[in-house]
Amino acid sequence: MLTAIRPKSREIKKVERKENTLFMYSDHGILALEPKGKNIVRVIYTVNEAFSGKEKPGIVQKDSFGDWNYKEEEKSIELILNKTIVSVRKDTGAVSYYLADSLKNERTLLFKERDTDPKEFEEFETFRLAGVPQKTRIIDTADGKKEVLEDPLKVSTGKSFHIRWNFELREEALYGLGQQEKGFASLRGRTLYIHQGNRKIAVPFFVSTNGYGILADTYSPLIFNDNQNGTYIYTEADQELDYYFIAGIGVEEGDTAYQADLNEVIAGYRQLTGKAALLPKWAFGYVQSQERYETQEEILETVKKSRDLGIGMDCIVLDWISWPDNEWGQKSYDASRFPDPKEMIDKLHDEHVHFMISIWPTMAGNTENHKEFAEKNLFLPANTCYDAFKKEARELYFDQLKRTHFSYGTDAWWCDSSEPFTPEWNHLTRPEESVLYKEYLDEAGLRMPYEYCNSFPLFHAMGIYENQRAAMSEMQKDKEALSAGDKTCSYKEKRVCNLTRSAYTGQQRYGTIMWSGDTDASWETLKNQVAIGLHFSASGIPFWTNDIGAFFVKRGLNWYWDGKYDDTVDNRGYCELYTRWYQYAAFLPVFRAHGTDCRRELWNFKGEFYDAMLKVNRLRYQLMPYIYSEAGKVWLKDASLIRWLAFDFAGDKNTWDITDQLMFGESLMVCPVLTPMYYDEKGNPISGEDQKSRSVYLPAGCDWFDFYTGEKYNGGSTITVSAPLDKIPLFVKDGSIIPMRAAALSTEEQNDEIEFKKFGEVTKGYEFYEDAGDGYGYEKDEYKVTLIV
Repeated sequence: MLTAIRPKSREIKKVERKENTLFMYSDHGILALEPKGKNIVRVIYTVNEAFSGKEKPGIVQKDSFGDWNYKEEEKSIELILNKTIVSVRKDTGAVSYYLADSLKNERTLLFKERDTDPKEFEEFETFRLAGVPQKTRIIDTADGKKEVLEDPLKVSTGKSFHIRWNFELREEALYGLGQQEKGFASLRGRTLYIHQGNRKIAVPFFVSTNGYGILADTYSPLIFNDNQNGTYIYTEADQELDYYFIAGIGVEEGDTAYQADLNEVIAGYRQLTGKAALLPKWAFGYVQSQERYETQEEILETVKKSRDLGIGMDCIVLDWISWPDNEWGQKSYDASRFPDPKEMIDKLHDEHVHFMISIWPTMAGNTENHKEFAEKNLFLPANTCYDAFKKEARELYFDQLKRTHFSYGTDAWWCDSSEPFTPEWNHLTRPEESVLYKEYLDEAGLRMPYEYCNSFPLFHAMGIYENQRAAMSEMQKDKEALSAGDKTCSYKEKRVCNLTRSAYTGQQRYGTIMWSGDTDASWETLKNQVAIGLHFSASGIPFWTNDIGAFFVKRGLNWYWDGKYDDTVDNRGYCELYTRWYQYAAFLPVFRAHGTDCRRELWNFKGEFYDAMLKVNRLRYQLMPYIYSEAGKVWLKDASLIRWLAFDFAGDKNTWDITDQLMFGESLMVCPVLTPMYYDEKGNPISGEDQKSRSVYLPAGCDWFDFYTGEKYNGGSTITVSAPLDKIPLFVKDGSIIPMRAAALSTEEQNDEIEFKKFGEVTKGYEFYEDAGDGYGYEKDEYKVTLIV
């Protein structure tokens, strides 16, 4: 008969406190609990003889929290924090988290690991490309030129572990884990592959309506699973399990000791990973982009026409191929199309329009930029993508920008393809999710450190932010040039603004805006965008946007080029979709048009569509005092600009699965129109006035006011509201103050005084934020806060 090999015992045999960490030892491994705040605990587990001690790039909080104690019970060890109790089973090492209710002398279970085998490890060998010439081929995709490996030659880089962390969930909804391609409500009941992609963003953090969050401090791809096969997170390559439990305890008032507070959980995430950098004020205005403006003249003419027509705009974007022909990724202009970039940017600044340019991490082998990196061996193996994991490479990358684009006065970066590997774009038909996951591992894992191949975008953004800040510091020493103003010194101090396609833990501290990638035009895609953006915001990173009207509009050969409108702007069905998308995007953190197949300026959409979009463009600028105040709270109070309704109304379970409404700032609830009401996909009219409305749920806990009419409605009710083409339904929480101004052409335009519009009985003041300086500085004192009562 076969003989069973018994596993090592998980029974805890020794407990000791060393400074601010509690260590527990078993034959199987070492468990450490390290409080990081009054309701935040770091949990580390290893099956090695000691912890790795590696610095984790996403975490900035190094200090521990010492105000806690512990006690040993017969069957458990309990670490006691403010209102959080961490209980560890002595027989298995399984960890549970409770909220202590001092008023009722009882505890509430928030989250627990599985009782048996909660942490499973399997050792394996990792490999990387050998330092010899590799066989590769270049392919052209809609996502740019891609260098693909063929028959890679590999060498071992040591041992790592696949880790499965098993846990149990209760009646709760979960949100976060970055950005997936499809829109859905709770993460419950799903298998999600968390890796970077063109339309995917990996962030290993989720929050629960029970008032807690989990941050897995891993930098490798991972899988979240919640189905009949178990509930777990599976990390692809780590030396140890490392995660943070963050409790959102709410406010104790009278007999109510606990109220789930998901916004407090987000604040805990930012405490660990860093505050969200303050974007420049202009970044909250309208951003005009398309694939692509081809000449200096075309950019200036587009801005002039926008101004002549009274369309608000704060930024125009130059997409890829600004470089000379066949010099992919070179950080300089094609002089035949852009003869004087500095003059172009100066003219844009005269119109209060800012300039963003697309830059790539790859550089073709025939470019001067490539030669510089190759001489210093600063590329990823067998690839033309620079090695952002190396500080020297990040410094050289920005130094090349400083010699050209930054010296011309460029205001913002579009760091495209920041994954930087997207093997899914190499297929005609879309592979299964598990296949995409494996292809990403195979491609990225051989070229980047295997345990860090989800984190390239974090290091890429770090390089842009830190080196632009350093350049600003250097330029401020030139007092004479600075005093002369923009015209002679293009290095005027400016906040870092980086539109980038991928992100990872902590990237909010680097002035980044993420977007949902190269989507395709359909009503289903628009519906998906709402939930996709809310999940991303729930992942702790606040600034997100998408391509208004989708990137691909027509139907193409490849699976991703799957738009429904070959006639583009000549199809009234697409014009209606674009208009509704434009209205929805006006209530995102960043309001931006972009895409291919047709032009994206408003005047390409005629008649009632143009009128409806111009109306909401003006509303965005009317609401700019409110929007910028709410953006200030992102920095000062760790708030989120867009949120699931459950963030503010977790006690109302009706909100948990709502995917077609969102909170925008503290007071506004946005209810976008996500179905066609006027024209079908072919552009044929849809009959029936009853179809020109939508249903809206008003969360319980407060009353609500129609933003346009001021009509009051009871919370906890469902109503039907009119939604004609030129209106996006908006509701305001009772007791709110909304600061507004007259419509403007830019955020810098001086106009009428601000009106503080009150809705219902105001019982508390509104913190109104405005720039104390010029809107370009970095620090907290750049904001002036006025309490409006």
